[in-house]
Amino acid sequence: MDYFKESLHLHHTLRGKIQIMPKIDVQTKEQLSLVYSPGVAEPCLEIARNPETVWDYTIKNNTVAVVTDGSAVLGLGNIGPHAALPVMEGKALLFKRFANIDAFPICIDSQEVDKIVETVKLIAPVFGGINLEDISAPRSFEIEQQLQDLGIPVFHDDQHGTAIVVLAALLNAVKVAGKNLSDLKVVINGAGAAGIAIAKLLQSFDYQGSDYQVNVKDILICDTKGILHESRADLNSSKLEALQFTNKAGISGTLRDALPDADVFIGVSVANVLTARDVSTMAQDAIIFALANPTPEIMPAEAYAGGALIVGTGRSDLPNQVNNVLGFPGVFRGALDARARRIRPAMKMAAAFAIAAHTTHPTKDEVIAASLDEAVAWSVAAAVKAAAGK
Repeated sequence: MDYFKESLHLHHTLRGKIQIMPKIDVQTKEQLSLVYSPGVAEPCLEIARNPETVWDYTIKNNTVAVVTDGSAVLGLGNIGPHAALPVMEGKALLFKRFANIDAFPICIDSQEVDKIVETVKLIAPVFGGINLEDISAPRSFEIEQQLQDLGIPVFHDDQHGTAIVVLAALLNAVKVAGKNLSDLKVVINGAGAAGIAIAKLLQSFDYQGSDYQVNVKDILICDTKGILHESRADLNSSKLEALQFTNKAGISGTLRDALPDADVFIGVSVANVLTARDVSTMAQDAIIFALANPTPEIMPAEAYAGGALIVGTGRSDLPNQVNNVLGFPGVFRGALDARARRIRPAMKMAAAFAIAAHTTHPTKDEVIAASLDEAVAWSVAAAVKAAAGK
């Protein structure tokens, strides 16, 4: 199947993938008087007297805003808010499909941090949570940080959702490969929001207080100019922070200089940056997670030809799909159920271990649950809700 051609046809036919449906079928004057004037005045007055009751009387208790500026959409780049809308609609659809959360796309026509922050603050009364999506780094870090005191969970899925699902897949992959997390040399290609968040999670940086701790031996992060190294004068604040817990050996050079003897390659970058020859320089039984979408950093067949033992991508048409859909629905379901004011590090770590535990007998072709497995989100939700109370 030509997924690109068929997807274009599907989107044109549907004219949007989501819609609003009423919870009550208004057929009588009595029903109209209850849902609208005059009866609706009473819940309005009750909320005015006690603002917390908005959670009891409105959609706020089960609604998430999927917010983007269109600056870093999939692997397509800065395509703007209009072109980002199909992805945001898809995200909203998945929230409903897997966690019964009513989500709505909010595509902001500005890429200024202050305007985005202000917009989210202004619309927040409607929502129980904010899912930030496809916003380029380092602005994504700034926006998320400035919204942490909003009083509802704010979660940048490209950072934390990706990191959660990558860790879950890695927990099972090392079992199959017979490796230990603490012995791993990991190379991450992509020093944006996802790459740095993955590195933080793999070193438990900022994850104190969790029941789980993860510490790989070392991580090398590469951007388009090579390995993040203290001698580079072109690093932004988020990349400089990453050097606190990565590149312990002080290695410099290109991606290819980073790869020799690496146990794991994680790609959150662009298509076709890795070859079979590159993989052959890695450690025996290497683990490859090539997550660029829609085309990965290396296709599975070529990675296997280079000697990889396990290969995962972000695509649903290939084995070992390492996809955020296994994470964000359950994370928000648990946070909403716990009435959490923010998503703390312990909740993210709990989510990763819950996803991993769902695959009880991992194999090289199944290191993580299938993306359509409906039970995963509810397992994650339970773990996140429990962690929220600690």
